[in-house]
Amino acid sequence: MDLGLKDRVYVVTGATRGLGNAVARELVADGAKVVITGRDEKRVAEAAAELGPDAVGVAVDNAEAGAAERLIAAAREHFGGFHGVLVSVGGPAPGFVADNTDEQWRSAFESVFLGAVRLARAAAAELEDGGVIGFVLSGSVHEPIPGLTISNGLRPGLAGFAKSIADELGPRGIRVVGLLPARIDTDRVRELDGLSADPEATRAANESRIPLRRYGRPEEFGRVGAFLLSPAASYLTGIMVPVDGGMRHGF
Repeated sequence: MDLGLKDRVYVVTGATRGLGNAVARELVADGAKVVITGRDEKRVAEAAAELGPDAVGVAVDNAEAGAAERLIAAAREHFGGFHGVLVSVGGPAPGFVADNTDEQWRSAFESVFLGAVRLARAAAAELEDGGVIGFVLSGSVHEPIPGLTISNGLRPGLAGFAKSIADELGPRGIRVVGLLPARIDTDRVRELDGLSADPEATRAANESRIPLRRYGRPEEFGRVGAFLLSPAASYLTGIMVPVDGGMRHGF
């Protein structure tokens, strides 16, 4: 299938590694051009170089007030267009209710929630018919994940925001989609497994609860993300797509 991605231009945040990087790779592989972001300048430059000439890296923190406008301007400057954005940020600090400090909550709200809202708002003002705004969220949108209290608090609210703007932007031909990963084999998930006394046993226990009996591969998530951002998904909006090997059993 031709996804229609050739020469389309996307901003992908948090794309130096993990899920954002996986989607950026698939977009570029199908002919799109990407502006990728991360907070570490050296890592951003290396990730962009790995993606090749159709990628430009910008070191920026999603929490910065002017980040959104800067990234959209970079897309237009380097590639002459702007067709969509995928908002992906690193997960907030793990912990239970007694573990997380006010500062951890505040920092996570700025980067995970408010930064995403700002970027979506700026994108909505710039996008034309056929544009798309995507969010990498979490399976915690539907069911809390033990030990990730901050994420459990913020991700469902961001999903609600995404659903709201899907209704608002639909009449202009702008789509809004969400991706809900579960156990994808990224550095972040391995770090979370590593917090347990026996990481291998923890992984095995998690895999036993997944119908496909394994963690997802980053490229599997990336392909779903690239499709949802592409013109091939032109009649999909306001949806939250689980990419979880069947881990969520509800409808």
